[in-house]
Amino acid sequence: MEEELIGAVPCSSLAVDSVLRVGTAGAIWGSCIGPYDASKRGLTGVARASFVAKTIGKFGFQCGLVAGVFTATCCGIQRYRRQNDWVNPLIAGAVAGAAVAAGTRSWTQVVGMAGLVSAFSVAADYSKTF
Repeated sequence: MEEELIGAVPCSSLAVDSVLRVGTAGAIWGSCIGPYDASKRGLTGVARASFVAKTIGKFGFQCGLVAGVFTATCCGIQRYRRQNDWVNPLIAGAVAGAAVAAGTRSWTQVVGMAGLVSAFSVAADYSKTF
């Protein structure tokens, strides 16, 4: 069914869908890990609430960013190449990983994250075929 949607739905719509779904999952993860980290830091009251809210926003944004960049890139490459193979998630994973690590301003981390996300993307795409 996913292959049918890729050809019929614009890449921007698929990217927005991914941002909303994975961004929500990231926000949920942030709401789980935020209070734990706040307790480890010894925060209470307003400082704790502010820390938890920032953590929720940070995780939601980062997860949504990765999902949006990956989906838009993968869809665009697939439409350009007119092939649905392992190369699409390989390139899209590298772009998404580099986009996330770009904030560190360290080429070592950008290259490492691009390779890591790219490898996981290809592995996940390969496992879908079984």
